[in-house]
Amino acid sequence: MKTHVRVLVIGGGVVGVSTLYHLARKGWTDVALLERSELTAGSTWHAAGLLPLFNMSYTVGQLHKYSVDLYKKLPAETGQDVSFHVTGNLRLATNRDRMDEYQKYCGTANTIGVPFEVITPAQVKELWPLVELGGSSDTPAIVGALYHPNDGHIAPADLTMALRIGARKAGAEIYEHTEALSIERTASGEWKVHTAKGDIVAEHIVCATGNYARQTGRLLGLNVPAIPVEHQYIVYDQSPELKAYRTGGGRELAVLRESDQSYYLREERMGWILGPYEKGAPARFADGVPDWFGRSLFPGDLERLLPHVEAAQRRVPCLENCGIKDIVNGPISYTPDGSPLIGPAWNLPNVWLNEGHSFGITAAGGSGWQLAEWIVEGEPGIDMLAVDPRRYGEYTSKRYVVKKNEETYRNVFVIHFPDEERPDARPAKTSPVYDKIDRMGAVWGQRYGWERANWFAPPGVERKDRWSFRRSNYFDHVGNECRLMREKVGVIDLSPFTKFEVTGAGAEAWLDALVANKVPTKIGRIALCHALARRGGGIRSEFTITKIGAQKFYVVSAGAAERYDSDYLRKALPTDGSVDLRNITTSRGCFVIAGPRSRDLLSKLTDAPLDNASFPWLTGQTIEVGLAVDVHALRVNFVGSLGWELHFPVEYAHHLFDAVFDAGKEYGIGMVGMRAMESLRLEKSYRMWGSDMTPDYTPFEAGLDRFVRMGKGDFIGKVQLEKQLAAGVPNKFVTLEVHGVTDADPLGNEPLFDASGRIVGRATSGYYGHCVRKSLAIGYVKTDFAAIGTQLSIEILGERKAATVIPESPYDPENHELRS
Repeated sequence: MKTHVRVLVIGGGVVGVSTLYHLARKGWTDVALLERSELTAGSTWHAAGLLPLFNMSYTVGQLHKYSVDLYKKLPAETGQDVSFHVTGNLRLATNRDRMDEYQKYCGTANTIGVPFEVITPAQVKELWPLVELGGSSDTPAIVGALYHPNDGHIAPADLTMALRIGARKAGAEIYEHTEALSIERTASGEWKVHTAKGDIVAEHIVCATGNYARQTGRLLGLNVPAIPVEHQYIVYDQSPELKAYRTGGGRELAVLRESDQSYYLREERMGWILGPYEKGAPARFADGVPDWFGRSLFPGDLERLLPHVEAAQRRVPCLENCGIKDIVNGPISYTPDGSPLIGPAWNLPNVWLNEGHSFGITAAGGSGWQLAEWIVEGEPGIDMLAVDPRRYGEYTSKRYVVKKNEETYRNVFVIHFPDEERPDARPAKTSPVYDKIDRMGAVWGQRYGWERANWFAPPGVERKDRWSFRRSNYFDHVGNECRLMREKVGVIDLSPFTKFEVTGAGAEAWLDALVANKVPTKIGRIALCHALARRGGGIRSEFTITKIGAQKFYVVSAGAAERYDSDYLRKALPTDGSVDLRNITTSRGCFVIAGPRSRDLLSKLTDAPLDNASFPWLTGQTIEVGLAVDVHALRVNFVGSLGWELHFPVEYAHHLFDAVFDAGKEYGIGMVGMRAMESLRLEKSYRMWGSDMTPDYTPFEAGLDRFVRMGKGDFIGKVQLEKQLAAGVPNKFVTLEVHGVTDADPLGNEPLFDASGRIVGRATSGYYGHCVRKSLAIGYVKTDFAAIGTQLSIEILGERKAATVIPESPYDPENHELRS
């Protein structure tokens, strides 16, 4: 066994072996893998081996596509058959909402190049002759289906062995029956892993330990939000009807998923495997996997599965004629949102996670591919924010993760509406004025553990979302909130904003080297700044930076980016002590007060002059408001109206909230929710971090040239921007007016087509602009299609709608209101 390697992968399931394989393929051959037992001994050995390409996530969809493509090539490369049955995958729909979901997914599939077909009930019967099309009260009629011709199922153990062969051929080493007992940081900054067979020192560590993720995390001081949940599937004896169909010349049937009954069904040796996702499946091993478990399984619980078994028998009647051979019940790792954890561990240099894979067979190839890119190249090759481990924060307590993982498991097959807000383990993190806002009719959502008011139900209106891919019950109420803010004065509680205080003699130079814009040098000035990816110059973070004192900066970023940005900044700190970074997110609240009467309102609460000469746009001052002191008042906001963000010591939250509403009564003040903010920011063409601004696009592509100072000193990403300017900017950000919309607006991830039907871009966000009375989308197109007036089309729920490129900021394009 080696004593030193460049990368040490811990965990010998398919995910860990794929990571090793891809590292070796990237040319890092001084790599090794530790497995406490033998390869595939965790969840890999009992997995059903399905390879579903369907995923609503733009990121996860790309990972799954890569995996399926890779697995088809592995046998030729390694000589190891992987038993890949390319049967296709058929997802049934029995209602319009489900078909809407499939059509929404098709937009994502189009943008990433996944082949699919939306088919009719007659075509379903042709593809799957043993299915019952339904039409009775207990078996709803199939109204259509989504068909993926290129996926199917695979043998997980054979797949793992093929990846093992490929990794070893490239020089990687694998040590089975070698458990990582403890891990410590060496004086040189490397990592020493203690095993019963000796120590191994590694520059990088990758944790890919599946069910053991929390135990491995504890060795490093990490609370990894991944806990397994029981998953059962039933193995049936031979089916006479299936055998007759196959021996009569029928091809292997596609994997069948009746999403509205929450199960999958596939062939297995002339019989069937039926896998439900049932209610009541418990999380297991929250405190760690016991030593005795090993390759064990849990006892089957048929009673829990019966509703799904009965539904499957009604849909596929020949199931009734099959005996049950076995019930496989094993642990499958889950995370609170169902997506894996792929990327850097927070606070620890050169420690990487590839954990929390509930669809590990499908994601193994793609996750190993991008994690190897990240380790070797310094950054991944695609936007990985949706699976980045730092999308979670300290709020992921054991009980939180247990509740959310059980919820996620039972909701695998629910319709994934874009406005869905799941209720378990809530409320957890709340603003100090949560109760006050709740009494005002808030209909709540959640982001990064924080409760946020999505919209406000007026008296007499039910405080409940009716989730949909179309305009829903809150549409008119959101419109009223938009008009309130544009015509009077509104308040948004944005206390979840991530907030940092950066001080020290080296603070200004340090920040300036991290971002593309020039950091403000005068006290009171605000700059919108972007931290760029080293690899391609894309946008990794957005910061609002205000100089609030000598050698003192107030830095604000997205609420959901707290750990993501904190980890990035902390790892970039100079070692000479010249910069101090403090995360003060929970020390300060934030109220946005905006609208034409916002100055009148605030003038009643502060002695600070608020006229344009004294308090210009894009400046900040520390003032007193009411009885609150040390309030950072920033004349900037995300809705595009006259207004201020008040960042205040959190102990003043209740007083300030009451004072603001008392002072605003005469102006018709009201609360405004996140959905109204989405409409308002689309009317101004404001880009949202994480959807419109990602590492996939540079500031030049995003139309943010005015926030890039190429003439200043070096900054991260500058070289990549210079190369792009020399080669030509390939994509351009555009604002689109979508025509002919009646009830379904763009929401993001819709493909954009030219007149010939060729895909030339994608929408990254969309919403109805209530004040401009237009359906709007923003996104990226190839540069040749970015001119104002260009006619394109956009696909919304399966229908092509005409779309016109219009000037940015369809509402108040000259910013008269912001500057008034």
